[in-house]
Amino acid sequence: MKAAKDKLLDASPKVAAHWQLIEEQGRVECNLCPRNCKLRDGQSGFCRVRGNRGGQLFTFNYGKSVAATEEVIETEAVYHFSPGKRILSLGNIGCMMACTFCQNWQTSQIRHLDVNAVKSYAPTDVLEICQEHNIEMVSWTYNDPVVWHEFVCDTSRLLRQNGIRTLYKSAFYIQEDPVRELIDCIDVFSISLKSMDESFYRQVTKGKLGPVLDRIRQVRESGRHMEISQLVIPKLNDAPAEIEKTARWMIDNLGNDVPLHFVGFHPAYRYTEVSRTSTETLLQAREVAFSQGIKYCYLGNVYQDGVSDTYCNCGKLLVSRFGLSSTVVGITPTGHCSDCGDPSPIHFALEAQSLSCADRRDTRIADRQNRFEWTTEISSLHLSVKGRPVVEPFDVTVKHLGTPLVQNVRLGGGLERVLVSKKSHRSDEISITWNGPHDVHLFPVLDLSLIHI
Repeated sequence: MKAAKDKLLDASPKVAAHWQLIEEQGRVECNLCPRNCKLRDGQSGFCRVRGNRGGQLFTFNYGKSVAATEEVIETEAVYHFSPGKRILSLGNIGCMMACTFCQNWQTSQIRHLDVNAVKSYAPTDVLEICQEHNIEMVSWTYNDPVVWHEFVCDTSRLLRQNGIRTLYKSAFYIQEDPVRELIDCIDVFSISLKSMDESFYRQVTKGKLGPVLDRIRQVRESGRHMEISQLVIPKLNDAPAEIEKTARWMIDNLGNDVPLHFVGFHPAYRYTEVSRTSTETLLQAREVAFSQGIKYCYLGNVYQDGVSDTYCNCGKLLVSRFGLSSTVVGITPTGHCSDCGDPSPIHFALEAQSLSCADRRDTRIADRQNRFEWTTEISSLHLSVKGRPVVEPFDVTVKHLGTPLVQNVRLGGGLERVLVSKKSHRSDEISITWNGPHDVHLFPVLDLSLIHI
């Protein structure tokens, strides 16, 4: 397996950005993240996907990703930008951190990587998938895109030239100059602030808190859309005093109107001796944030009515949410509250709503089908085509039993996975039907932040 990983990383390396030669003997310093790894010829950095070869810094993960997956923007803890928008999610390999609780450790930590789960994409491939499936936003997500910098920037610039937006979901352990480049080509930032405790960062993530806070402020000052999320982890950062620190820092440094998301944790990697974050803990965290003055606070990995709705100052319900589903109910086509007329905090509120599930009956006859029953732990899954890539796209119909909701999705044509989630408390099961010879497999997703490979 080690030989296969070495072969994967050695294939088509690219000269990296953000580094300097520091000695005549060929030592280089990487200036992408605050670690500033100083590397001799043949050495790789902390992330294991950047290294010194012959006195130059190379990136070894350019274009290497888990399978391209269609999801919705809410998956990325983004609620104030085009609710319900379909996104194409891609995630790289390697990471500049080493969190003991990592939700994506199978790809972020190279020593655990299954090379068979890795695909190769050129920037033009990503564009073609978007155009084939009429997807208007790409998300750089799953394990952190910081160490994917060159591919992210190259592809984001190409996408922008073709009218496609980009979203960057990151723990943001990165330097100032690379962030300046990202601000020039990224439309939306979803930043994971893991704690306001410096010792937490040193001991649990093997990073530092200060650089993360500096870069968050940099994005805020740029005017780019930004939302903050915090994974609430039992016994590590779930105490009310810790939540209060996060809320106070945000208010003092970003203002009270930047959305804050508290996300439920699932035991993973080296932190498995605890239970999942309880809904009660998340609800308490939200109340603490509100009490400190945070205006918009939402809960992730919670499938329950009323925990993530958006209201106007006048009390009017603007957006109703259940899990990953959103419905705009109180915003006019001009972006104002339908009651008081104040501007809505939601950007492009109605842009994607017509692409959501349709309340209608499906009359097509399908020759293949599958069913899945939601559980208390599993409320979303990936539909996936296993085996050889399917060139021609084909339709899959998803019926949310117990409701009139019918959802049509497409697989193939470069798109290997589509996320489907529970859309109402009235639906405990879905029925999946399709035609053709392809096998559609169902892979449960334990958390919104976790990608199954």
